[in-house]
Amino acid sequence: MTEKLELSILRNLLCNEEYFRKVVPFIKGEYFQEQSERVLFEEIQDFSNKYDKYPTKEVLIINLNQRNDLTEETFKASVSQLNSLSQEYIETKWLVDATEKWCQERAVYNALLESIKIAEGSGEQKVSKDAIPSILQEALAVSFDEHIGHDYVDNVQERYDYYHLEENKIPFDIEKLNVITKGGLPNKSLNIALAGTGVGKSLFMCHMAASCLSIGFNVLYITLEMAEEKIAERIDANLLNVNIKDIGEIPESIYKSRVTEIGRKSQGKLIIKEYPTASAHSGHFKALLSDLSLKKDFRPNIIFIDYLNICASSRYKGHIVNSYTYVKAIAEELRGLAVEHDLPIVSATQTTRSGFGNSDVDLTDTSESFGLPATADLMVALISTEELEQSGRIMVKQLKNRYNDLTYYRRFTVGIDRAKMKLYNVDDSEGELTASDLPEEETFDRLDDISNRQSRLDKFSEFVI
Repeated sequence: MTEKLELSILRNLLCNEEYFRKVVPFIKGEYFQEQSERVLFEEIQDFSNKYDKYPTKEVLIINLNQRNDLTEETFKASVSQLNSLSQEYIETKWLVDATEKWCQERAVYNALLESIKIAEGSGEQKVSKDAIPSILQEALAVSFDEHIGHDYVDNVQERYDYYHLEENKIPFDIEKLNVITKGGLPNKSLNIALAGTGVGKSLFMCHMAASCLSIGFNVLYITLEMAEEKIAERIDANLLNVNIKDIGEIPESIYKSRVTEIGRKSQGKLIIKEYPTASAHSGHFKALLSDLSLKKDFRPNIIFIDYLNICASSRYKGHIVNSYTYVKAIAEELRGLAVEHDLPIVSATQTTRSGFGNSDVDLTDTSESFGLPATADLMVALISTEELEQSGRIMVKQLKNRYNDLTYYRRFTVGIDRAKMKLYNVDDSEGELTASDLPEEETFDRLDDISNRQSRLDKFSEFVI
């Protein structure tokens, strides 16, 4: 059956233009087992790339004659194979589907062979075993994608439906964070908290992780800075509502019962995984996700990575590229991981030396690479001053926002309880900044934006009517 299908594929590539156009971009020569069939396909593919059409048998024979890299046996077998191809009709749609399935099976088979060679160290190139999961995932992703673009006029209904589609989001338990993100973090996104040392990057992520767990989401927390037990201790303080210094004083029976009760109410799971600093990259994280799925039947809804700058890049070695390229590569790889696994990733980054202690952090205060904010979907700065600390608050400033208007709640404060590793909502009268709290140049822009909003809506209503 396999041999007959391969011959049918080659034959229809030479006589069925509709079939040829649909499948030739997706077939690879390595999918053919017989050398003669592989040679014929390579000739068809080369001709297609040069002339954007399929060749005739006569052209193929001429090209085969001009090749000097074929043995006499392979040449004769290829010509004999070519001459044996009939003109029998096969229904195009069926053959396209059969070809797609064949490509998928051959891709997986070849990937398994390559993985075995890598595992045994017998491959032609020295490839790390960490590459095996990505090789298999790439093979499993083989498909004939017929989508060739969005037609602005013809696809108006699909676009309208998209605008009104309720997107799956991971909500915050902080009201203003939900407001600026229109309900939470969407899948396939990279979200970054920028802060100086000791301001609260890990506290922010531990609080979010605890919040996500408490409402039933599966959470994966990857730490490259602190031990797994230290992260768990912070989340314990948050969920048990206990001062972190007092956790060790809780009797064992009470501690276990309270954690069990949290698990019973949540229905979600939290996995914390520690890696040595600067040693793990997106390839390791993919392998971890695969292991968790296979061994624990665990698939996270959200991933926290503490933190981005001390991850490694799967594409570069740190000493051969500058920090801009290296950190940007890490950000791109993590965002790619978020897209591939259809979930949001939350991480953090340090401020520069000049940004440390600054009461008005900006994008230019991002440590090591300005390429990071260029890649992130949401980036907020966490700012702490003596006055804020005395009032038990921390300031959040939007630096980049692909989900909403950046000027809406550009700055706001939330309550912070460092002893219990918690953030909490504050009343607008306490937490929201007034016009007098904003820098002079932003005050006028903000007030102008608010005062003109209704007039713009009125004009739009007149236009619609």
